[in-house]
Amino acid sequence: LHLEDEHGAFFLKGRGSILERLCAEDVVEEDCVGNESKPAEKPFLLLRRGQSAQFDVVFKPPLAQRLEGKIRVLIGDIYSIKTLIELVGEGHKDEFTLDGLEEDTEERNAESSLKKDIIDAVRVNHIQFGDCPVGRPYRRTFTITNHTSTKVMYFEWEADTAFQFSPKMGHLHPGCTKDITVTLKSDVPATFRRYLVKCKVTNINLELPRRKVQDWDDQMSIVTWNDTTRKNPKATWPEKEKMVKTVSEPAYTVEGESSQEFEVYLSAFVAYAQFKLNTVMVQLKDTLPNQTRTATFRMSNTGKVDLEYTWVEDADSEAVKKLYSTTVMC
Repeated sequence: LHLEDEHGAFFLKGRGSILERLCAEDVVEEDCVGNESKPAEKPFLLLRRGQSAQFDVVFKPPLAQRLEGKIRVLIGDIYSIKTLIELVGEGHKDEFTLDGLEEDTEERNAESSLKKDIIDAVRVNHIQFGDCPVGRPYRRTFTITNHTSTKVMYFEWEADTAFQFSPKMGHLHPGCTKDITVTLKSDVPATFRRYLVKCKVTNINLELPRRKVQDWDDQMSIVTWNDTTRKNPKATWPEKEKMVKTVSEPAYTVEGESSQEFEVYLSAFVAYAQFKLNTVMVQLKDTLPNQTRTATFRMSNTGKVDLEYTWVEDADSEAVKKLYSTTVMC
């Protein structure tokens, strides 16, 4: 495997590979520029019939720009014309980033189809909830980061009835990160396909020195336990009452012309769980005491989402009552 990389941004590593290595000094490697040849810099790998190997491509950009590379397969002394892997990555130095999201392959394919000769770096800005039953909350978590060393940032997510962001708004101090949880709960069937949500980020100046101001978001609260006028008859002290107070937002001013918007796409399929039973009654044959009879029935998931179920014994059923009655008489 020959890695062509002008800036040294890509690295190729075998994943648990036990391939044999062949150190053939007489094998030459074709120069990709001209007709000249040079000795192979690395030994060849021996992949036996039916054997497979996995490799990881690591991208570590030295520059904040689009970078390209290629992986070519050298078989013997010629390059394989059937195998050419193109590598594309984009280094960035964004002051604010969204981390822990998934790649949006649909967006990549849509953009690449406009220009067939250009391969785009995959944008990591997608959250896939998958199949979700109606009425049940599903959560996904990612991280936002302030990469600056001096700027305090204010962030706020768009409000929506189906998707809830927590925290929805807050302050992000220099060099700090904050976990964001997205919750989806729909009471009706729905399909969300690359549903766009935006986060507005603005640079702010705190009125107090930063060292005297704690981090803040709209989920922060202070819990105290206060005495009440009610008394426990079995104790001499009054009962305590839990008090939850929301932490006030620190005062700040907004820097002019510093507002930015960051996009996240959300996808989910919400539907009712459905199932089918091939029988409504299981008839067991007469069984002697201390013997066991087994009957089988089939349950099928006929819906479009995963079916989660549990069996609960109905204490009000006639069969259970008869069982308890028989046990008492015995």
